Amino acid sequence: MSLQRIAARTVAAGVLTGASALAYGLWEARQYTLRHVEIPALPPGHAPLKVLHLSDIHMTPGQSKKQAWLRSLTALEPDLVIDTGDNLAHRDAVRPTLDALGDLLDVPGAYVLGSNDYYDPGMRNPFAYLGKDHGRRHIDRPFLDWEGLKHGFDSRGWLDLTNTFGELTIKGTRISFAGVDDPHIGLDDLVAVQGPADPSADLRLGVVHAPYLRVLDQFAADGYDAVIAGHTHGGQVCLPTLDGRGRALTTNCDLDPERVKGLHRHPADSSPGDPGSAWMHVSAGLGANPFVRVRVACRPEATLLTFVARP
Repeated sequence: MSLQRIAARTVAAGVLTGASALAYGLWEARQYTLRHVEIPALPPGHAPLKVLHLSDIHMTPGQSKKQAWLRSLTALEPDLVIDTGDNLAHRDAVRPTLDALGDLLDVPGAYVLGSNDYYDPGMRNPFAYLGKDHGRRHIDRPFLDWEGLKHGFDSRGWLDLTNTFGELTIKGTRISFAGVDDPHIGLDDLVAVQGPADPSADLRLGVVHAPYLRVLDQFAADGYDAVIAGHTHGGQVCLPTLDGRGRALTTNCDLDPERVKGLHRHPADSSPGDPGSAWMHVSAGLGANPFVRVRVACRPEATLLTFVARP
């Protein structure tokens, strides 16, 4: 066989493999998955509390399958919803997002916004996800209707935790919150929420869109029981692993890839009960930039967090 024919077959095989991988990634990005995670952070003897963690929905008006799946989560009957931002991905996405959340908006809720709630996502080189992103690309993007989204949440009674504290009592459980605006674009004001967490609360939660170490460090040091975050997309394009979790190549922030999604401790080498440490849950999120709507070994997700009593 001539070298030319071998080269042609090699190129053809490479194109076919690439096309197959792309087709799989497009399919997996629509395989919405509900995760279940248990966090032992309530006082001894306390009844469990169900918290639905939503993040990185990245909604566009035409995403009917995602909207239907979100509406179905009402059947979980959570006690609390925490939304960690990046709900929008289109200038006309506010109404479809609120409609998809539906009756979940009648459940007690708390939220922070992410950079993609503020700015139009725009076209992006898909390989850029493998490099560092400090949010500078947003500077010249048009604004989305984040105020309309905020009004939709606020009017249904959800707590806005943008660089502030909050408190809710749910089923007799008093929850103290601290939240910051998106650190990915430098909007976090850690000074505004610094200081010891309320020692009299049953549960103390820090809420942030992007899990940057400076935020995690402060919330853990201030005594919050857990930090709830999103932003990473779980790595979005991961190397397949035997356990099905995938190995992330990037986190899109300064968090280490080993803790890109799921439940972990912060600092990473800490144990429950260590002073200055906390649980950390990072959601892989439900969506992606609509121009790069591909996932590999990292399915889109929401998580039902069940807080239970500490041993």
